[in-house]
Amino acid sequence: MTQLEDKTELAEIELALLIEGVYRRYGIDLRSYERDELQQHIFDRLPPEGVQTISALQEKVLHERDALERLLLALVNGNQTVFSDPDFYAAFRVLVVPLLRTYPYVRIWHAGCATGADVYATAITLAEEGLYQRSRIYATELSREAVNRARSGVFPLAEVPQNTSNYLRAGGKNYLSDYFTTHAGQIFFNPELKRNIIFSEHNLATDGSFNEFQVVLCRNVMPHFNPELQERVHELIYESLAIFGVLGLGRRESLRYSPREVFYEALDEKNRIYRKAL
Repeated sequence: MTQLEDKTELAEIELALLIEGVYRRYGIDLRSYERDELQQHIFDRLPPEGVQTISALQEKVLHERDALERLLLALVNGNQTVFSDPDFYAAFRVLVVPLLRTYPYVRIWHAGCATGADVYATAITLAEEGLYQRSRIYATELSREAVNRARSGVFPLAEVPQNTSNYLRAGGKNYLSDYFTTHAGQIFFNPELKRNIIFSEHNLATDGSFNEFQVVLCRNVMPHFNPELQERVHELIYESLAIFGVLGLGRRESLRYSPREVFYEALDEKNRIYRKAL
C-alpha cells in the first residue's frame, strides 16, 4: 500500500467514525449523505476549527454542540441570494399561483430551506399575488444554526443589486426594497413577511411527514444525498403532497428514475415544476 493509499484509507475510517459518532451522540443521521461531498465539506471545516485531522474534529464535535452546528451549517446549501433562480419563480407565478387560488388555504413546505433566501422569495411572491394572508409556509432544515439564520431574515447588503435583478426577472411587481430595511451592511426583511412562516429543524434522512401540503419545494437538496436517501425523500414528499399538489425541484434534479416518477405530470420540465396526478 502506498503512502497516499494509506492516507486515503485512514481518512475514510475517520469519516465513518465521525458520522457514527454524530448519529449516536445527537441522533443526526449523515450516513446516507453523498460520501465524497460530505468528506470535502468536513475537510473544509478543519482549518476554521483549528484542527488537522477528522479525528480531532470528531472529538470537538462530540464535546461541543456549537462545533456540530458549524459543521451542519457547512453541509446545507448556503446561498444567500434572494430569487436566485428567477426563471423558476417566474414560472411559479404563471403556472402555480393560479392553482393555489383554487384553495381556501395554502400550505407550502420548503424542505431544506438553508438560510432562508428562497423562503423569503416565496413569501414575497405570495404577497404580491394576494395569497400570503391565507398561506402558511413551513421552512425546515437539518441545521439549527441555519434555521436561526433563516428566521432572522438578515442577508448581506452587498447582494441587493443581484437580488433586485433576480426579483425583476422573476416578475416582481413592486420594488424589492419595499420588503426590507438596511442597517450596518445588512438587509432585514420586514416582520410582516415572517408572520405566516414557521421555521423549524427537520432531518430528511430520519424524520417523517408532518402535514399535507399544496406545494413542496425541495430545491438543490437531493444532490447531497446518495441514491437510497434520494428515494426515501421522494417517497416522503409524495406522501406529504395533497392530490394535485405541486413539487418544485432544483435545476440539477429531476423526477426521472425516482420511485414516484409516473405519479406526477410535468407543468414545466425546464424549471422542474411537477404536479402530483395520482
